[in-house]
Amino acid sequence: MLATPGRLPPAAQDARWAYETKQDGQRAVAYLAGDGGLVLRARSGEDITAAYPELQALGGALGSVPAVLDGEVLALDAQGRADFQLLQSRMGLAHSPARAARRAAQVPVHLVLFDVMHLGGRSLVPLAYTRRRARLEGLGLRGPYWSTPAALVGHGAEALAATREHGLEGLVCKRLDSVYEPGVRSRSWIKIRNVRSEDVVVGGWLPGRGRLTGLPGAVLVGRRAAGLLHCVGSVGTGWSEAERTRLAALLRDLASDSCPFDPVPAAPGAHWVVPRLVGEVRHSGRTRAGLLRQPSWLRLRPDLTPEDAAVTDPPPQDAS
Repeated sequence: MLATPGRLPPAAQDARWAYETKQDGQRAVAYLAGDGGLVLRARSGEDITAAYPELQALGGALGSVPAVLDGEVLALDAQGRADFQLLQSRMGLAHSPARAARRAAQVPVHLVLFDVMHLGGRSLVPLAYTRRRARLEGLGLRGPYWSTPAALVGHGAEALAATREHGLEGLVCKRLDSVYEPGVRSRSWIKIRNVRSEDVVVGGWLPGRGRLTGLPGAVLVGRRAAGLLHCVGSVGTGWSEAERTRLAALLRDLASDSCPFDPVPAAPGAHWVVPRLVGEVRHSGRTRAGLLRQPSWLRLRPDLTPEDAAVTDPPPQDAS
């Protein structure tokens, strides 16, 4: 179940919502078989279990009770805050168990759990959020590499202010009566980012000049709507030299003779790529033409698919 970008529910509806900290990590569903086994799957469905060996012990945390749990894998900085750049060094190692084990010793992860979809062979998907949350908290899942953070009912404005004060990514608002909707970007869950940013698909790049000769000077990015990829501008800042070099290699591997954008943007000298890379960009808003204002690259999002960078309608102000 995915959240829809939006705003805080109206004050009159505040008591009907729970508020959870928006985490900056990799979404993961944990399948506990009840025999000590554990399988972790990313949003794409990829098996990422081997990438996080320190989480294996979670498989035995409920004894013989099987369960399916929803959560987020985090890498924490020195202040205990989620740091996606740290986490990137752990992602993509599911097929390299030896490397994953070495990185686990250097950058351990932590799995925060926020929902339970199946428990003891019974589906909890049709139950309201409050009942699922009570079941989850009753499991007492707190260990060296996993935990169940508290959710706050009501007081949404105060919760959002606290995330900003502590430099956290944002807030997720969840209706107390909402059922779990697998695979749906639901308006019963609303996410609020403290930094204005968007997930975008890379569809091309413009060659750099001077010291950037041979490297991308900017990438052309887009968002999907109605089955088409619409260009929303170019991004040429925000990379370190190492990140730009890495991006250049990824773009070379995806080179294409066809422009993936519709309509084709006015970008003389552009090189097109197969639109598979997803990135997150920071910006100051949009022009009337829908282009990003002052965009700056934040990071690659290897945990997302191009379909995740689709335009969604904002939730109504009254989400009752």
